[in-house]
Amino acid sequence: MRNGALALALGAPVGLLGGLIGLGGAEFRLPILVSIFRYAASRAVPLNLAVSLVTVSAAVVTRLSLSTMQPSEHFTLVIGSMILGGMIGAYTGAAWIGRISEHLLERVILIFLVAIGGLLMIEGFFSLESAGLPLNAIGRIATGIGCGIGIGVVSSLLGVAGGELIIPTLMLIFGVEIKTAGTASLLISLPTMVVGIARHHANGAFAERQDLTLTIAPMGIGSFIGAVAGGALMLYVPRQALKILLGAILIGSAIKIFRK
Repeated sequence: MRNGALALALGAPVGLLGGLIGLGGAEFRLPILVSIFRYAASRAVPLNLAVSLVTVSAAVVTRLSLSTMQPSEHFTLVIGSMILGGMIGAYTGAAWIGRISEHLLERVILIFLVAIGGLLMIEGFFSLESAGLPLNAIGRIATGIGCGIGIGVVSSLLGVAGGELIIPTLMLIFGVEIKTAGTASLLISLPTMVVGIARHHANGAFAERQDLTLTIAPMGIGSFIGAVAGGALMLYVPRQALKILLGAILIGSAIKIFRK
């Protein structure tokens, strides 16, 4: 089942769904890599992360060219500390994959995907607007590093950019408005994923060239095209209702695929 045309065809709708709700869609891509492409979880995760890097890199260029964000000194501390924590967490999470059994990894993936699906449904029902916690500079740095480590671990264990966790963290803990949080999420995700991919590569994750030519490249192209289309259409769909639906689908597919 592993061929470039199929990867391109399946990458596009995943990217479209992600674009419609303002995410990359990697959490929906992972079950596809395991169930349809028949990758073991330990191989699917780094491949998913590599595809996410392709889509996020393109999104960063596009978003920054259109963004007018002028972060304050405190907000810059938050971004920098979360990047540092994310890189530490990504390195740690990628190292764990090589040390745990396939069965345990599938259980961890199941738990995280169900949690992310639940978070999407919560976001669909409730507004995440918040004034943030009353933190001074040291508190922002410490909290940012701590949150970044946790998000980085999840990023490397699932192969996701982590936007579904970064954006709520920025909004609820640091009081960032949603548009700025979306741009900041990309800036935090990029170095986090680079470190995770480097560590996965050191573990021999990308040894087969066909993974690059038949899976990563075409699925990355399809995901990017779909994400651009989803971003253009997101104003015309009920995002909150769609998050509830996709959260339920993610939970159902995760339980079906990873609960053995």
